[in-house]
Formats: sequence, C-alpha cells, structure tokens
Amino acid sequence: MAADLVLLHGFTQTGRSWQPVREALAGRYRALTPDLPGHGAFAERPASFSATDAYLRAIVDGPYVLTGYSMGGRIALHAALSLGPRLTRLVLIGASPGLADPAERAARRADDDKLADRIEAIGVEAFVREWSAQALFAGIPRGVAELADADRRRNTAHGLAAALRGLGTGVMPPLWDRLPTLTLPVDLIVGERDEKFRAIAERMAAALPVARLHVVPDAGHAVHLEAPSAVAAILGDKTP
Repeated sequence: MAADLVLLHGFTQTGRSWQPVREALAGRYRALTPDLPGHGAFAERPASFSATDAYLRAIVDGPYVLTGYSMGGRIALHAALSLGPRLTRLVLIGASPGLADPAERAARRADDDKLADRIEAIGVEAFVREWSAQALFAGIPRGVAELADADRRRNTAHGLAAALRGLGTGVMPPLWDRLPTLTLPVDLIVGERDEKFRAIAERMAAALPVARLHVVPDAGHAVHLEAPSAVAAILGDKTP
C-alpha cells in the first residue's frame, strides 16, 4: 500500500485519533493510520516490538515518513532502526527512547504489569475514566477530550493489557545509545506544558545527528489532539 505518511497512535488510542491531523493536512498527503497491536481492530494481534517492526515492513511499499505519538513514537523509533532506506524521515511526538537504568526499567515493568491486571479487573469503561483524568492530559479542550475517550472505548481490556505487557516502557530495550546511528532527519514535537517529555526531547535532539525540536505553545502531552494544525504544518515541512 502506497503512503506518504504512516501515523502511529498512542496507548489506549486507535488510528482514528489522527483524524484531526488528517483533516488539517487537507489531502496534501496520503496517510495511513493503522490500529496498533492490542488496540481497536487489532486487539488480538501479538503485541511486541518485533511484531510491530514486522507489521510496519508489511503494510507499506515505497518510501514514507513515519510519525508516532507517545507509545506509537517509541514503536516508530524502534522500527526506524531496522527499516533502512524505505524510511525518509521520522517524526516523534511526546516520545522517549526508553529507560536506560535497569532498576528503573524493572520497576516500570512491574507497574505496567499491575496496571494491566487492573484494566482486566475493572474493564475498559472504568479504566478510560481513570486514564483520561491524569494530569498528563489536562488542558485538552472538552470536546476533543470527549472524542478521545470515545476512541479509547473502541478497545478491549484484554487488548490494552496485552499492549502494556508487550509494548510498555518497562519491556522496551533502551535506545539512547543507538540514537547517534540514526542518520535520517528526525523531528521531535512536544507541548510547551509537557515538561517531562520536553526534557527528554532536548536530550534526544543533542544525541541525534539530524534533529529539529518543535515546542508547540499552549499544548500538553497529546499535541496531535490539542494542536493538530501545528502537527500538520510540521509534517508538511520537508526541510531537512
């Protein structure tokens, strides 16, 4: 399938979460917005980094720009190190190369396992209410937040739990040491209010050979939901 852009959603979202960005692109590019394993229509797909690497190799023919938000950004970064020349550019929104410290990684994996158990215990409806109430998502306009929650309810408890166990930060191999080998252009997008991921993006920009950091004013973690036009403008800017 030909595509100019492949857009990967975050944890609890589906490919539909990219609709505001697609509308802002106004048909200038062909965009593929797949559901990731454990989510939406692919709730039963195996959720692992090796599986998502293979998935991306299979769904797109020809060169393209790979974009990912949060969990999707980590998946995109992991895949970018194996996709070779088919990938022309990488755009990461509120993403991280993982946890370098083994103790932190083990603690995060334990936390993710507990959260996966909780999702399966309380179900999607209750979990969506808890998840969207996090300070991380404060500032999202009410109407946008309601659409985001409706998208989250397309998921299943089993699928989300599987995604946490297989694609969580705790199981992700840390990629900090591999950033200098990634020679393609990388755009790093963060919201002005997202202090944690802004600091991570600044560290990444210093380690990557060809990187641009974009701080979107008055936005938090979910920049593609809060400021889709800003994200579309960056996607449309092909200046290396």
